Amino acid sequence: MSVDFGPAGIPFMTEKEYNETFETHKSSCSPSAWNPRAWGRKRWTGALLGISVIVAAVVVPLTVVMANQYPSYQRLEYSLVDIYSGERFFDSFDYGNGTEATHGFTNYVTKDGAEWSNLTYATSNEAIIRVLPRDHTGAAGRPTIKILSKQRYTHGLFIFDIGHVSYGCGTWPAIWMSDTDLDIWPSHGEIDIIESVNQGNKGTQFTLHTTNGCEMSVKRKQTGKVLSNNCLNSTNYNMGCAVRGAPDSYGEELNKNQGGVYAMEWRTAGIRMWFFPRNRIPSSISIGKPEPSEWGIATADFPSTKCDINSHFKNHKLIINISLCGDWAGAPSVYNEEYGCQMECTEYVGSMPEAFKDAYWSINSIKVYKAPNS
Repeated sequence: MSVDFGPAGIPFMTEKEYNETFETHKSSCSPSAWNPRAWGRKRWTGALLGISVIVAAVVVPLTVVMANQYPSYQRLEYSLVDIYSGERFFDSFDYGNGTEATHGFTNYVTKDGAEWSNLTYATSNEAIIRVLPRDHTGAAGRPTIKILSKQRYTHGLFIFDIGHVSYGCGTWPAIWMSDTDLDIWPSHGEIDIIESVNQGNKGTQFTLHTTNGCEMSVKRKQTGKVLSNNCLNSTNYNMGCAVRGAPDSYGEELNKNQGGVYAMEWRTAGIRMWFFPRNRIPSSISIGKPEPSEWGIATADFPSTKCDINSHFKNHKLIINISLCGDWAGAPSVYNEEYGCQMECTEYVGSMPEAFKDAYWSINSIKVYKAPNS
């Protein structure tokens, strides 16, 4: 077969060949090619494959970016603004009194009652806060202490030098921060810095409690064990979003090691907490110029990725207390089963005064630092 060429070497087509070629291309470009109702299985398969490729190209990188979001904890210049220490330690606090909102077998005494029964006292080196260790329990519960700072805080770096933590069956000690107005809580949040129950041999818990809209199912940099991610107070039996430290971060083991230092940094980027045993306290803390950027990975990290820290936490008082029994420490699943404590909690607390000889806080100092633009 010979092929004729037209001008410029272009192959020459007969009229028949031209018409056949035109009809072929016409069918492929007809309106039905763009009408899904006219598509066959082959065309549908190709279209779906193309859509899948496009979606994957968009969604996968976006998912990776979101999973790796993390706030910038750039260095801040902190300055000391408050110190709680020495013989005047308790002058900076008000005393709570009465019973506990968490249904504890707890009778918080007034300042006069605390001084009379020697439940709070301070020396040049330490402040003591304790449960009454003798037989004097009324219907409301065993006498104990709750103090609240007169000063309020929004943001800051808080350093707690603790010589001895309270522990023992039936106890629920905590050092925490919150706006305690009854018509506010937990609208302004709660930050639990040191908290445990009963023997406390599982380590301290670092916890946030908030209203809705504060989640921690995000990238975090911490050494502690995550117990829950939703900070909404009404979830997980009011657990909030909790992280547990190592066993030596609380209880008898901590006390045998002469205590340690807990630090909490609260800023727009997030809330971070550390625990340092006595023999591993950072030098920047020891010399009074704390620098979190030098401390390594936090024990508990609560970044602002899915939680607007500034809207959930504000106007807090510093609170120190030792509750007894109640919703957490006294729950049978915790008191009896998890910790192996004997009797029913309120019966034990009411009838065993000698068991509370170790139920006290010894606080060497609390220092509060602030930074501009935090």
